[in-house]
Amino acid sequence: MKQPPQLDMAPNPAFQTTVYGMQALADRAAAVNEVHARPHLLIQAPRGLLQLAFITEGDSAKDQAAMTELSQRLGVAEPDNTTPLHGLTWDEGDLHCEKHTEFSTYLWSAVLDPETGAPCGENPFKRGFVPPGPVISGIRLNVLPWTEAAEQEIERFDPVSLCYSVVENGAAAIVTDFRQDADGLTNILILDRDLTQARAGALAQRLLEIETYRTLALLALPLTRSLTVDLRRMESQLAAITDEMRTGKGARRDNDVLLAELTSLGAELEAGVAANLYRFGASRAYYEIVEERLDALAEESVAGYCTWRDFLHRRIAPAMRTCQSVKERQTKLSDKLTRAIALLRSWIDVELERQNRDLLESMNNRAKLQLRLQQTVEGLSVAAISYYVVSLLAYLLKGIPGVHDKVAPELVIAGLVPVVILAIWWTVRRIRHAHGDHAGEEKSS
Repeated sequence: MKQPPQLDMAPNPAFQTTVYGMQALADRAAAVNEVHARPHLLIQAPRGLLQLAFITEGDSAKDQAAMTELSQRLGVAEPDNTTPLHGLTWDEGDLHCEKHTEFSTYLWSAVLDPETGAPCGENPFKRGFVPPGPVISGIRLNVLPWTEAAEQEIERFDPVSLCYSVVENGAAAIVTDFRQDADGLTNILILDRDLTQARAGALAQRLLEIETYRTLALLALPLTRSLTVDLRRMESQLAAITDEMRTGKGARRDNDVLLAELTSLGAELEAGVAANLYRFGASRAYYEIVEERLDALAEESVAGYCTWRDFLHRRIAPAMRTCQSVKERQTKLSDKLTRAIALLRSWIDVELERQNRDLLESMNNRAKLQLRLQQTVEGLSVAAISYYVVSLLAYLLKGIPGVHDKVAPELVIAGLVPVVILAIWWTVRRIRHAHGDHAGEEKSS
């Protein structure tokens, strides 16, 4: 059977530098070519597709190594690994590598053998294929003409989870059970009644994306289960700490300890939020893509069977709500921790203010005691200084000739005692007042 024409994934040089002979914006080519960056295949029934999705974390070197090995083994030219979508084509089929942010998909397309129902030609994923990373999704999709014989293939699917609906205004039917076979692949069947090659390729790509992205969206579910245990533990710790703050157990002896525990709990929570931020955001984005692809199918239900949309909504939506609830619990717990820390800091600030008040009162009392002691010392110092001054004057009077003839020195000294005391007291008072006025001026300035 004649193979459908292959895709031309090379960029058009006309969009690179000029538009109608005029200089183009440097980023225009990337913007214009983005809508053609990931074209779908052109498919004609009967044809088989096998797609594997590998987690690569955006490492293009892994994809390059895998494609290099394939090109050498199949004896074809190595593709341009710098583009997001590139592939290999040989006589029996073609393989396309599509790079995404954290994963890459490898899609092998080949004509189906009418006798065995298996793809013709060499399987590129056998004989030493080097996977670029762990497999996250595997899909086997067959496109068959819609005949009575092809309808018998529906009986191979699990009736418990069988999804069967009509799409493309009755031109095709899509069938799957979302089960994995012995090879770990999800089997999908398209019954083609009147599809063009382009419409068949678009439909196949849409179904492949639904299965791939619904798996990626649910990667956050195991994470939420482990986070639920951690959140429950942290919520219990926060409740115990706030209860101790409320009741004042331990005579409020552990303000610093409580603050350290709250800070440690907040750091643990924020570290977990930061570590899981990408996973939750990516899962939400993948789920939105699944919903968009399901809407684009515009399924028509078949009596007695479940549609893809109904089946996936019943099973994915609760899981996504669980992921969203865990994310909201993290946000609410973070807010509660912030309020608890702020409350405890206010409590500590009040305690510090109380301690500072008590310290100022003790310093004030100490200053009063020092003032009284200073006044006592000043009184004693006036007496001591007066004693020494009177003694010096006594020696002076006794040494002056003729004083003994006019008056007794003792009487003169006795009369000088109150004068000396008053003079020294007045001098000390002036000095104290001078110091007080100087301190007052410094304080006012």
